Amino acid sequence: MTSHLPLIGVTLDAEPPGPKPAYSKYPWYALRANYTDAIVAAGGLPVALPHTTLAEDYLDRIDALVITGGAFDVDPALYGDATTHGTVTLKAGRTAAEMALLRGALARGKPVLGICGGQQLLAVALGGTLIQHIPDSIENPLEHEQPNPRHEPGHTVHILPGTRLRRIVGHDTMQVNSSHHQAVRAPGPQAIVNAVAPDGVIEGIEDPGARFCLGVQWHPEFHIDAADRAIFDALIGAAA
Repeated sequence: MTSHLPLIGVTLDAEPPGPKPAYSKYPWYALRANYTDAIVAAGGLPVALPHTTLAEDYLDRIDALVITGGAFDVDPALYGDATTHGTVTLKAGRTAAEMALLRGALARGKPVLGICGGQQLLAVALGGTLIQHIPDSIENPLEHEQPNPRHEPGHTVHILPGTRLRRIVGHDTMQVNSSHHQAVRAPGPQAIVNAVAPDGVIEGIEDPGARFCLGVQWHPEFHIDAADRAIFDALIGAAA
C-alpha cells in the first residue's frame, strides 16, 4: 500500500506553431524535465497545468502550485506601469492562466512556489511592482543574464535573517544561476524580501503570514546549491 504523494501543479510554457525544426506546426506546450524531476525527488507527484479557464477545477485537486519561469515578461499594465520598455516580450495567454491559478491558490491558502518569472508574477499578485529592465535601473549591475550555462552558478545571493527562506536553506548565502533582465522592485504590502544579490537586486520574496508562499529569482530545479533541494523539500512538506 503506497502513501499519498502530494499533487503539485506545475505551469507550462506555450509556443506558437512554426516551421521545422520547431516541435510542431501547431501550438504546443513546453516544460523542462528538471522541474518535474526536482518535485519527484522531493516526494511530490507533479502534474502539468495547461492554459485553460479551469483554474478552480485544478485548484480543487492539487495540493500545491509551482509557477515556472520562461523567456517572457509580465505585462507592465498589471502592476500599474503606463509605459513598456522596448525589451519586454509578452505571453498574454500564459500570464492570464498563471495569474488565475496563482490568485486562486493564494486565496485558498495552498502552498505556492514562484521560480524566476514565476517569482515576478507572484510579486505582482501580492500587490508588488517590477523593474522592467535591470541595466536601466540598477547602477553597475551583475550579469543577471549569465553567459555561462544555466546548470552552473552565476553569482551569490545573501539570504536575509529571520525569513522562512533562511530557515529552509540554513545558510546566509547561496550560489545561484541567473537568467533574467527584470526583477522585483517592491514585493507587495504583505510580502517581504528574503534574498538579495550583491548589486542589490531582489532575488527572493515571501509572504510571512501564509502557510507557504515563496518566490526565488533563480532556478532551484537545477540543484546547483545543496540548499536548492531544501526549497523543494519544504514545498512538498507544506503540501503533505
